[in-house]
Amino acid sequence: MLSLVGFGVLAYLIGSIPFGYLIAWRRGVDIRTVGSGNIGATNVARALGRKTGVFVFFLDALKGAIPTALGQECFGVDGGMIGAGMALLGHMFPIWLKFRGGKGVATGAGALAVLLPVPVILGLIVWLAAFSTWRIVSLASLTGAATLAGVAVSLALVSEHRDLDKKAIVAVAAFLVVAVRHATNMVRIARGTENQFSESAALRATAKVIHVLSLSLWFGSNFFFSLIAAVLIFRTWEGYAEDPPTWLPGFSAFTKETGTRIAGATVGPIFPFLFALQGFCSLLALMTSLGFTRWEPHRRLHRIRFAIVVLAALTVVAGWPISRYVSTLREQRDSRDPSISALAKERFGPWHAVSLFLNFGTIGLTGVATSLAAFLPPQRPSPDSGNAGSC
Repeated sequence: MLSLVGFGVLAYLIGSIPFGYLIAWRRGVDIRTVGSGNIGATNVARALGRKTGVFVFFLDALKGAIPTALGQECFGVDGGMIGAGMALLGHMFPIWLKFRGGKGVATGAGALAVLLPVPVILGLIVWLAAFSTWRIVSLASLTGAATLAGVAVSLALVSEHRDLDKKAIVAVAAFLVVAVRHATNMVRIARGTENQFSESAALRATAKVIHVLSLSLWFGSNFFFSLIAAVLIFRTWEGYAEDPPTWLPGFSAFTKETGTRIAGATVGPIFPFLFALQGFCSLLALMTSLGFTRWEPHRRLHRIRFAIVVLAALTVVAGWPISRYVSTLREQRDSRDPSISALAKERFGPWHAVSLFLNFGTIGLTGVATSLAAFLPPQRPSPDSGNAGSC
C-alpha cells in the first residue's frame, strides 16, 4: 500500500510534468526562450495561440486535481492537501527542467477545485471579469486567487467543520504563493509595461455579459427579498394574530408582536447570504463598469455608470454592519433584563430606519445601473480603443 510519503513524491512527479514545454517542443518551439520564458499556459498562448494556451491550462489544472483527489480518497482531507501542495511544488519547480517551472495558477486552481469547488468557481468568475476588463493575465490571476482565498476564509468562519479551516489555510497559502510568483508582474503593471492581450469582440462580449448578469442578480435578489419576500413573511405571521391557525402551538395567546418576532427570526438568517451575494455582484459590476470607462462612444456615460455602481457598493459596505447591529438589537428586545430590553427597544427604531434607507438606496442605484445596460459599448472596438488606457 502506498505510504503518505510515497504519495507525496508521486504527487510532486505528476505536478512536474511540463505540459507547456512538451507541447511547444512538439511544435518546434522552446517555450523557455520565447516571451516571458515561462512554461505556463499564458506564455504558450502568446507563442502558439489561445487555443493551445487553453489546452495547456486544462492539462496543468489536471496535474493539480488528480493528486488532490487521489490523496483525499486514500488519506482523507490531509492527504488531499498534501497532494495539492506537492503537485503545486512540482509545477513550479519541476525536476525535469532544472527546477524552473510555471507560476502555479492553473495547477493550484485544479487542486483547489477538488478541495473547495464553490470558492474556485467564484474565483474563476472574478478572474474572467478581471481579464475581460484589463486583458492582463497576471492581474486577473491575483484578483481571482484573492477572491478564492477570501471566500474560503469566510466559509471557514461561519462553519463549524474543522476541515474547512484546513482548506482555508491552503487557499490562503496558494494566494500567497501566486502573489510571490507574480511579484515581477506587479512591478511591470505599476510601470505600465506588463503584457496585455489585444482588445477583441469576444472579450467585450464577455465583459458585457458578466456586467449585465451581476447587476441583474444584485438588483433582482435585493428587490425580491426586500419588497416581496420579507413583506409577505411579516404580513403572514402578523396576520396570524387575528386568525391564528389551529396547528400553531399556543395559538390562543398569539399576538401581532409575537408574529413580528417570528418573522424577524425567519428573515434574519437570510441577511448574511444576501449581503455576501451583493458583495460578489458588486465586485463584478465594479470591475466591468471600470473597464467600460475607457471605451468609446459615450465615455462620459460609462463614467457615470461606474460612479453609480461605486455608490451602490458603498451602501452595501455600510449596510452590512448596521444590519448586524439591528439584528442584535432585535434579539436584545426580548432580553429578560429590563434595562437591556428597554435600551434595545429605544435604539431599534432609528437604526432599523437607517438600515432600510441604505437598503432602498441600494435597490434604487442598482436599478438605475441595470437600466443603463441599454447603453453598453458596441461589440466591435474602435481602432484606437484597445490602447485607450490600461490598468
